[in-house]
Amino acid sequence: MSSVWRCLQILWVFSRYRLDRLIPREYCSRSLALILTLGPWRLFPTPPGNRGDAFQKALEELGPIFIKVGQLLSTRPDLLPPDIAIPLSRLQDEVAPFDGAVARAIIERQWQCPIESRVLDFSETPLASASIAQVHTARLPDGQDVVIKVTRPDIRVRIDRDTRLMALLADFVERRVDQGHRLNAPQVVADYRQTILDEMDMPREAANTSQLKRNFSAVADARLLYVPAVHWPLTGERVFTMERIHGIPISQVATLRSLDVNLKLLAERGVEIFFTQVFRDNFFHADMHPGNIFIDASKPEDPRYIAIDCGIVGSLTEEDQAYLAKNLLAFFRRDYRAVATLHVASGWVPADTPVSEFEAAIRTACEPIFERPLAEISFAHFLLRLFETARRFEMEVQPQLVLLQKTLVHIEGLGRTLYPELDLWQTAQPYLERWMKSRIGPPGLLQAMRERLPEWLEHSPEMPELVYNALQNIAGGSGVGGHLQYRERQEQSRSRRATAGRGAADGNGRTWPEKSKGNGRLSAKIIAVASIALLALSAGVAGFFVSNPPDWVVWIESRPWLVPAVLPLAVWAVICA
Repeated sequence: MSSVWRCLQILWVFSRYRLDRLIPREYCSRSLALILTLGPWRLFPTPPGNRGDAFQKALEELGPIFIKVGQLLSTRPDLLPPDIAIPLSRLQDEVAPFDGAVARAIIERQWQCPIESRVLDFSETPLASASIAQVHTARLPDGQDVVIKVTRPDIRVRIDRDTRLMALLADFVERRVDQGHRLNAPQVVADYRQTILDEMDMPREAANTSQLKRNFSAVADARLLYVPAVHWPLTGERVFTMERIHGIPISQVATLRSLDVNLKLLAERGVEIFFTQVFRDNFFHADMHPGNIFIDASKPEDPRYIAIDCGIVGSLTEEDQAYLAKNLLAFFRRDYRAVATLHVASGWVPADTPVSEFEAAIRTACEPIFERPLAEISFAHFLLRLFETARRFEMEVQPQLVLLQKTLVHIEGLGRTLYPELDLWQTAQPYLERWMKSRIGPPGLLQAMRERLPEWLEHSPEMPELVYNALQNIAGGSGVGGHLQYRERQEQSRSRRATAGRGAADGNGRTWPEKSKGNGRLSAKIIAVASIALLALSAGVAGFFVSNPPDWVVWIESRPWLVPAVLPLAVWAVICA
């Protein structure tokens, strides 16, 4: 019943602000145009101001989930008319604040003491206000300027209410809409709900901030990105205190130009920061709208980014990370065959997908956008073609990649704002190639060995048994019961040795232990040769072909566990031989 009431509230807000004005009639079907003409919103007068202002106010009134949608749209002024994009940009840090006295009460309840006993010059007027929380300035007793972030009152109730409604809609899409199962809507909504709840957890955001700062603490990385320091003693469940930063909002491009900031370098560094977070650190800031990104322009020729609000971060599994990197590299090289093969191998499309047809469809969608700067690329057309391709080949939405895709939308929007002539492909490809070489070359191999060595040592006593079982299964043509029969075979071996007597010879004059030892050495040598050959093939040849890998190398690269799994086997076999 609460969901029905919420739907009525949304319809009321839609009607009161006459949001039907946002829908271009020329793109509507006849039935939709008729609904828009005869709908109940026609009974309401048109509110003052333009339609963008009405849209912004409606999203604010509907709550944090809807504000998040507006923030995402605001990062793409290239896709929206100016009268809509400009008002939506206010949702990044100018959402209507709640009372500063309420914020004071929340802080004092969290700290269990008066604010003045912990900080000085606390301002009840918020510095900025967004969908989940608002920020107040203060100063520590040692003179350091800080900001205190406080979550909105009753925020959890509003998020639970709207995500329940989203879950109902997702379930309807899953069961009732044609091809709706490919969207994985229930899982996407569940992941999104958890993401929003994580953003409300101030200690989690503080920990994310510390991690991101640590990831970019090296001198070479510090020139790219600065992250403010966390003040842990004044951080709790609903309150987060951190260093106050001073920078130019990334949306103020005119100001950056007036200071002669190198916008080309800034845009290229933005791409480098993104790929460094995703592939090197596997920990990326996933809420990079302009309200959370500032520029340190103290050195205009060497500018750097400042990132705040790490409430939403993302990471990928090792398999998804590898597949994504290989897909992007193949995409940049226009190797559409590899893109199609990788999609099938990763399970992103059904296993029976005809690779040749899939390759041709991807080529048709992607080829028009290459060798063109961002300013000339029609991503709307490109995305429509991709969706059409996805529907034709039953490609399902990957919930684990939705957060990354949202971040890519932010990144592309920032790139268009800063330097529309940026060649995204030429900027990103060298970085990905270096990452792939470091991953499958000698440095990556050594790193994998260091990470897995304790586990290998722990399981090394089991290795002879596993190898013996595998050889017996190969020789006997059956893999059933290998582990369970090992002890029985061991006891039979002891019994045969006792019966034959020490030193009893076979027909060729060799004792049984000598014969068994000879067979074991032969098996060990075979294993050693095969293992070392496979190891060299994986680590050396794959690295040699990284610039243009054939299919069989792609197969090896897509299995990052292969080399670490084979190495201990090879070492053991060589020792035994």
